[in-house]
Amino acid sequence: MLKQFYREVKLAFLENKLAIYISIFILIFSLILGYILEPYLYSYFNPVVDDLSQKVETGVIRLTFFDIFLNNILIIFQMFVYGLLFCLSAFVLAYNGFFIGYYTAIQDDLYRVLAMLIPHGIFELTSCILACASGLVLFNFLFIFLKYYLKEDVSLKEAFIVKSFKLKQSIVIFIVSVVLMIVAGFV
Repeated sequence: MLKQFYREVKLAFLENKLAIYISIFILIFSLILGYILEPYLYSYFNPVVDDLSQKVETGVIRLTFFDIFLNNILIIFQMFVYGLLFCLSAFVLAYNGFFIGYYTAIQDDLYRVLAMLIPHGIFELTSCILACASGLVLFNFLFIFLKYYLKEDVSLKEAFIVKSFKLKQSIVIFIVSVVLMIVAGFV
């Protein structure tokens, strides 16, 4: 059974390399832009940073392991589900990339921030990349399913059965994303 799951994961990754590469590009591009455009993003992101800081100080938001982990799981779940809505998962990933780039740019010590970010970020950002990619694959499933249903003279059930492999692959990629986020929670 584990061997079969490994095959499914390998196949899902191989057949959806483009979605993964697009997600990697979106994250890296938005991280760099967030860092470079920090002076211009100040008026947009600094209120968010101030609001979060105030909520943490007043106890409205708690920075417990469970709260942070739950928030991260919700974000990757959003990325997956937003794939149904014309690939909106890419915008969630880009926003997070901009924010991380911006936050890194406003810190005094870049090396300290990177030293704190990298060990945890390797797993968390990879999880976000895969969650976005799973959302893109989910959108691709919806597109090819509807296209097949509308072009061919088949029932919804038959169209679903014929094209469900993409849905399965999006779920497999999402499961890997969740596992990586769980690992990130312990790093």
